[in-house]
Amino acid sequence: MPKRILLVDDDIDFLTSMRAQLEAAGYEIVSAEGVAEAREKFAAGSFDAAIIDLMMEETDGGFALCYELKQKSPDMPVIMVSAVTSETGIRFGASSDEERAWIKADAFLAKPARFEQLQRELDRLLKVTS
Repeated sequence: MPKRILLVDDDIDFLTSMRAQLEAAGYEIVSAEGVAEAREKFAAGSFDAAIIDLMMEETDGGFALCYELKQKSPDMPVIMVSAVTSETGIRFGASSDEERAWIKADAFLAKPARFEQLQRELDRLLKVTS
């Protein structure tokens, strides 16, 4: 049974590229182009993990979505992928318990994220062995 992933990003090129690569790697992908659509899709189904962008319709839309997902599904891994550092100079991370508690994500990857990085984090968080 493939792992079901909610993929949320307003960058259509990133969404399309990552969706194709994740599906080729054996994941079932449900994609959303923004926070509102992600909320609808999350409410309509269950997911093994989520990959979300930070800056979408609202600058902090990913933070709010991540918080909501973790409130409803605390054990579901969430990976935040964002260009916030390159666009604002502000650094985020999820390497310590304190950082993860603040941003609510289990991992943070800076864009442009390589697919291999994303897959490695998904495998780690979902405890997938090769």
